[in-house]
Amino acid sequence: MKYQFMRFPGGKAKAVTLSYDDGCREDLQFAEIISRHGFKCTFNLNGDGLKGDRAFSRETIEENFLSKGHEVAVHGYFHRAEGTLRPIEGIQDVLNCRLELEHKVGRIIRGMAYPNGGITRFSNGASYDRVKQYLTDLDIAYARSLGGDNGLFRMPTDWHNWIPTAHHDNPKLFDYIDSFLNQDLSPAHNLADRHPRLFYLWGHAFEFARNKNWDRLDEICEKLGGKDEVWYATNIEIYDYTKAYESLIYSADGKMIYNPTVTKIWFDVDGTEYTIEPGQTITLDI
Repeated sequence: MKYQFMRFPGGKAKAVTLSYDDGCREDLQFAEIISRHGFKCTFNLNGDGLKGDRAFSRETIEENFLSKGHEVAVHGYFHRAEGTLRPIEGIQDVLNCRLELEHKVGRIIRGMAYPNGGITRFSNGASYDRVKQYLTDLDIAYARSLGGDNGLFRMPTDWHNWIPTAHHDNPKLFDYIDSFLNQDLSPAHNLADRHPRLFYLWGHAFEFARNKNWDRLDEICEKLGGKDEVWYATNIEIYDYTKAYESLIYSADGKMIYNPTVTKIWFDVDGTEYTIEPGQTITLDI
């Protein structure tokens, strides 16, 4: 029986993504450090925080984030937890943040990180199903949540409840990194357990300044960055690539595959790597 698994661009079986919140001034130093090491980060900004003297200008966002390949995403207009909001309030907070961000940066914004605990608890009649419904209606493709750091490195099964791997201050962080880098996904590995692995780091850049431990970020970058076998991507790049892979169209016997997307896609079948170009149909040698 054949096993097929998605592979990231370049045929890589592992990916790393970062997600940092609140649009603080320390984001600029953080972005400079991680960019130097080849990381990609999603910076989650509050709409209200884009106003005033301390707000990032459009030029600052372009120079420090977007031009370096990073992503800007929604973090609520007023940084209010969706789990505490009536749907009409949640809709307003997310939509107004998205509108403000798109006006500010001149890009389509499709990602989000839940602010202030988000969907970890509920009140005022809010529920996850209702939150997910209005996020979907607002064209929010994914939303990062929190739910307990872990070393499983799994791809999300629910894009609107995307659980990260670890906060950067997690005491087990470097153990997680070692485990991630040592994962054996070669053809000799158990064919049924060669799922792609994702390491998702999150936090707030101001925490490095508050805790006086910028050296910890340097150590993370040195240890986790610069690996040829890893794809470094933003949250939306992970989402878009996965959705492209899931859009492949198969013949009834599974041997012919058509790629209807504009994305070149890599995948593995029983240890054999295949690529399929946009608009191409291939026949598997099985």
